[in-house]
Amino acid sequence: MEKRTGLYETTFVVNTALGEEAVNALKEKFTSLIAENATVEKTEEWGNRKLAYPIDDYTEGYYVYVKYTSPTAFPAELKRILNITDGILRSLTIKCEE
Repeated sequence: MEKRTGLYETTFVVNTALGEEAVNALKEKFTSLIAENATVEKTEEWGNRKLAYPIDDYTEGYYVYVKYTSPTAFPAELKRILNITDGILRSLTIKCEE
């Protein structure tokens, strides 16, 4: 049976109040998790940016964007892990047209 794959983009925002070391650790954790379970096409670090609105009283976040091809079940698991990880303010995963 053929394994279904899709092209996805995930952007996540790390809480900068944790400090530079913690931001780098979370960034590395999720980029390597994606690389282990998918084929990464592009990774961009957008850096510290002001949030459009405060999230839990925080006004800045460190943005990371990853574009990848993965099995269709992986993005849901990635979203679950991102949502339960302290230090991740927001994340968004979308399926792209191939």
